Order: sequence, then structure tokens, then C-alpha cells
Amino acid sequence: MRVTRLAQAKASGERLVMLTAYDALTARILDAAGTDMLLVGDSIGNVALGYDSTLPVALDEMVVATRSVASATTRALVVADLPFGTYEAGPEQALTSAVRLVRVGANAVKLEGGRPRVATVRALAEAGIPVVGHLGFTPQSVNALGGFRVQGRDEEGAETLVADALALAEAGAVAIVLEMVPEPLAARVTEVCPVPTIGIGAGARCDGQVLVWSDMAGMTDWAPRFARRFAEVGRLLQEAAEDYGRAVREGSFPAEEHWFEK
Repeated sequence: MRVTRLAQAKASGERLVMLTAYDALTARILDAAGTDMLLVGDSIGNVALGYDSTLPVALDEMVVATRSVASATTRALVVADLPFGTYEAGPEQALTSAVRLVRVGANAVKLEGGRPRVATVRALAEAGIPVVGHLGFTPQSVNALGGFRVQGRDEEGAETLVADALALAEAGAVAIVLEMVPEPLAARVTEVCPVPTIGIGAGARCDGQVLVWSDMAGMTDWAPRFARRFAEVGRLLQEAAEDYGRAVREGSFPAEEHWFEK
């Protein structure tokens, strides 16, 4: 999956499939399933590292996760998040951070924000680093946004989001994630934006969809309203661990076929 395929998919009406991945084990499975893009998201903080938000995630942690995912991927486009505090100072800081992710296997980087990020997107694109934008609810700005809230509900907010999307595309973004925005607004952005939109909590008329893999697979008791649980892998894993525990305690594992005589 190359960056050029994103534009081709938009032109042909082919829906793009994106899931998060944070390690080689999961990435190999999702890649084999035919996923178009694997997002090494800073959601690793909430999902895998025990943080209460994405804000504490460090670039070093993203480098390790990106290397792990890229090493196990043969088909998908690997997109890595620039974590909070690694690009806000401007293009020079962003380029330094992005280079670290690209060197360990990222095919593109993702950053949050609209027109204030135009110069950064342009600098990265000119340096040969594809950029995916992120608009709507932007988790790294959760404190400024006043919590987890749908964005663009009023006319001013909607116009701002449309203008931001067009500005990012003009600056060189290859795709734009739209998170937690009203469905009609996401459809409008998708119609006017020349690059693919990837929705998460943004309705069905985006050019593609992304979910956190653990939400998609039912790994936790809770999932956001916009996520569909396509399996209950968490329950199955717990049952497998319980079965293993019983087998060890009762002495049925390991059995003779599991050990070596000499």
C-alpha cells in the first residue's frame, strides 16, 4: 500500500480501511487481514501503557512501537503519530521528530490541528515525509476542548473545519482523519477535500474508517459509542487463560506430548 494509492482510492470510490497497531504480534495479524493502513497511534498510552490520556506518550515510546509494527508489516501503509510536544514548536521540531519515526519504518506521520499546522505540513511534505492530518476532536487538545466533545456542531465550527481541511490538503497532507464530527459535516468535508478522509465517529460517508483495534476486537468492557465490537477477543483470551490455569493446577498440562524424554 503506497501513498499514491490513497489518491487513487479516493478517485475510484474505494473505501480505505485503517486500524491502530502498537506491536509486531498484532500488526502481523491485522496486516494479513488486508488492512490498508496501520496507525501507530499515540492511543498506545490509553490502550497499552496504562496512561489516562495520550498526553504522556513520549517520542521514544512511539519509536519503539513504530519499529515493532513496521517490522511485522508487508502490505499496509504504516502511519505513526507525532506525540504531544514533538511538533508544536514548528516545522524544525516536527521534522526532527518525524525523521526518527521514518527511520524506523513509518511510511507517513500524523499530526493534529488545522491551519496553524500548515507550515509544518508543508515542510514535512517538502522533505519527502507524507503527512496525515487530524481534525475534529483532537485528543492532544483535550484540555483546551473541555473534554471529549463532538466538534463542528455550530456553523462557525463547521466552516472552520472545512477551511482547515482544505488548507491541510493544499499544504500537502495525503489524508485527513476526522474524529467525532457530525455526519453531515464529515460528508461535506469529504466532498470538497481533494485527499481521502478517514472517519472515526464521523459517519459513513468518509473515504475510509479507522478504529482502535482493541475497541474493534472487544478487548475491554467499555468501548466508545462510535465503535462496533466485531468480536469478543478479550473474553476469549480470559477464558483461554482460565483454562490454562485449571490445566496447570490439576496437572493435565503439560502432558507427555509436551515434554522431551532426552
